[in-house]
Parts: sequence; structure tokens; C-alpha cells
Amino acid sequence: MDNHELWQSVLAQMQLNISKANFATWFQNTQIISKEEEKVIISVPNAFSKEWLNNKYYKLILKTIFDQDNSIKGLEFVINPRSLEKKEIKEVKENTESNKIDVEQLKFDEFKVNKETNLNPRYVFENFVVGSFNELAYAAALAVSENVGNTYNPLFIYGGVGLGKTHLIQAIGNKISDGPKKKKVKYISSEKFVSNIISGIRNHNIDVFKASLSSIDVLIIDDIQFLAGKNKTQEEFFHTFNSLYEKNKQIILSSDKPPNAIAELEERLRSRFEGGMIIDISLPDYETRLAILKTKLQEKSLALPEDVLEYIASNVKKNIRELEGALNSLLIYYKTNGNIPNLETTKKLLKNFVFSPFNVASFKKIVETVAKFYNLEEKNIFNPTRRKEVVKPRQIAMFLLREELKYSFPAIARKFGGKDHTTVIYAYKKIQKENEQNNKLTEELNLIKQRVYSG
Repeated sequence: MDNHELWQSVLAQMQLNISKANFATWFQNTQIISKEEEKVIISVPNAFSKEWLNNKYYKLILKTIFDQDNSIKGLEFVINPRSLEKKEIKEVKENTESNKIDVEQLKFDEFKVNKETNLNPRYVFENFVVGSFNELAYAAALAVSENVGNTYNPLFIYGGVGLGKTHLIQAIGNKISDGPKKKKVKYISSEKFVSNIISGIRNHNIDVFKASLSSIDVLIIDDIQFLAGKNKTQEEFFHTFNSLYEKNKQIILSSDKPPNAIAELEERLRSRFEGGMIIDISLPDYETRLAILKTKLQEKSLALPEDVLEYIASNVKKNIRELEGALNSLLIYYKTNGNIPNLETTKKLLKNFVFSPFNVASFKKIVETVAKFYNLEEKNIFNPTRRKEVVKPRQIAMFLLREELKYSFPAIARKFGGKDHTTVIYAYKKIQKENEQNNKLTEELNLIKQRVYSG
């Protein structure tokens, strides 16, 4: 069995032992390049893949190879020749120190979008870090990109701010538009969609905008929750949705909440959304936050000490966007001073990023977030009315003040206009019990907490 056949056999076995998402992320562009004595040399695309495969899959890969060839006793992962060599990385660092890399290069480049698709080419599957918090969403997105219009249509991805929804839905679009079938893809934010509808109505040429959408193969709309309450826009979108869906065109949507939690969304639209695949992205765990940081550094061809990366991953927990912001602060310091920040310097530079529930959450933040989530004015939360649409949010606010900020029941009662604290106890126990029995409420509470801690 030659090296190629051996590795193909290993890959086939790995696909049976790990998820499709993890297989696509870590085993793409890998191969056995040689056998040296009792060791197999495996080529990988970058330093991060090398570290991850070595730490996470070494034993499984070795066992799988050993089952095929019992002379193999060890593995070695090497970065393939197309990757940066140490000399090249050193040159990049020297360029950085001599101010040849602009500070703006350390930020997201949101402006180099494809004019035809509106997609940002930097959003691809290859640089999307997969973890337990987004594994299902990634797998669904990959499946859609490989079977357009026939798998999970519509695909509805939801989650809190800065968790990678936009990256993932644009990665689908980029893979499809770059594919051999030359599908016509259009990405549009819901704000832009609303703006185009309003403009079309005002200028009596809305049919022109609708016609521009009718000819596409894949429609991607970001932050669909902003259509809530906009009846005319919802009506036009409903007709557009139906027109595309009937032609087997792919529809991909993102939101900060699931369809059943979007207030003032027409039932017929909610029904359409729920007819496909609805999947969430939650908050990344420590391991994934560390992986994301290392991926970002790999993209920039730079390095930071391990203890610095571990400190960031342990303390910056809000979302992926916040992680990148913290990392950029250190890279800007590095560019400006010519010194790689150590742990002590990092702690000083990132004091405003460090996560603490008591620093992020507050009475005002919780009430404001709950009210916004349920499309209420803040003052309505304090209204003594018994209307169901107000009672539930008020009880949830009381529950979160107790649960997240450890307010006493009397303190919460005072905050809500001197109510008897037994009313607060009742509200707390009611939500606590429902949370244990009602998955929908659990989902809503998690989304509200994500928003609170996303700043």
C-alpha cells in the first residue's frame, strides 16, 4: 500500500469516528508525504492544524494507521511547503517593526466586497473555527453549500452578537459562487432590504428591485429580525420567498433569535422559516476561544506567548468579535512599540476587555435587554398591568436580577416600585420552574443572557 492509498484509508476511517464538521476542518489538505523508519510524516496546511491534530487526534490517527501497517510506531506533522517558513515569518515581523504594516490591516476589512454578490471574500469555511458551540451550524452550512436548494431550505441560523453568524452564512455564499456550477448568489442585510423596499415604493419602481432578486439562485439575508413590525416589507419578502422557494432556489437567513421569538413577525413568514432547518450558535467555550485566537494569529503570520493567549481565552468571554478586538489591541501595541507584549503588559492593555458578570451586567442592562428582546419600551416593564405580554418579561427581568446579579428579593421589589417581595419570590420560582420544563423559555433566557454579556 503506497502513501496515498494508506492516507485515503485513514481518512475513510476518521470520517466514521468524528463529526463531518471536524473532519472538514482538520483533515482538509492533509496527506502522507513520507515514511521514515517507523514514523509517518503527514503534511498539514498551517501551524494551527499541526498543533490541533497533534494534541487532539494523534492517538486516533496512529491507531488507525497501525491497523493498516503495524510497522508504524509514530507520527510527525509538518507544515506543507506552500506555508510560511520561519524565515518568511521573521521577515513579516521585521516589516511590522519597520511600520510597513498599517494598523488598519489589523482590523476587519469590511470593504473589499464582491460588487456582484455583496460577499466579503475573507469569509470562507477554511478560516471558520469549529467548536462544540457551532458544530451543528457549521455542518448544516457545509451541507447546504454542497447541495444547493435541496438540503435545509431555508437554512435559519440564529445566535447572539459577534458569534460568527455573518461569517458562516457568507462562507456558504462564497463557496457556492466560486463553485463549478456558477450559481448566482446575492447577500443583503435586512436593513438594506428594508431600505430598497421603501425606496422602491417611494419611486414607484419596486418591481425593478423584486426582479433583481427573482433571477438569483441563492438569497442570503442577515439579521432578519429587523423585518419585525415592518408590514409592507414583510409582505414583499413573503412573495419573494415564495417565488424563490417554488423554483427550488436556496434561501439562507440569520437572526439574533429563533423565528418563534421574533415579535411582530407575520405568522405566514414564521411558518415559512420554521419549514426548513433552524439551528443556533451559542457562546464559545475556553478551548474554542483559544483556537480562534491562534487562527487569527496564523492569518496575520504573527505569534504571541502561550500564556498571553491563555489569559485572553480565559478572560475575554463575550463573543468572537470581542476576542478579535482584544487581540488587535495587543498587535497594535506590538506594532507601535516593537515589543511582543508579555503577560503583565497584556493584563494592563486588556483591563477593559476582561470579562466579569458584575462589570458587564447591571440592573439597567438586564431590564433594557429584556424589554428590547420582547419589543417593549423599558417603562412598560414597570407597569403594574396584568397583560400577558408585559407580565412575562417583567417576571423574567426579576428572575435574571436574582440569578445573575444575586439581588435580594426585597431589593428587586424596591426596584419595581415597592412591590411586596413575595411577588418577586413568586415570579422567580415561576420562571425557574418553567425553565426546567419549557425548552422554548430556556432558549429565550439563554439568548437574553448572551445579549447582556455581549455588551
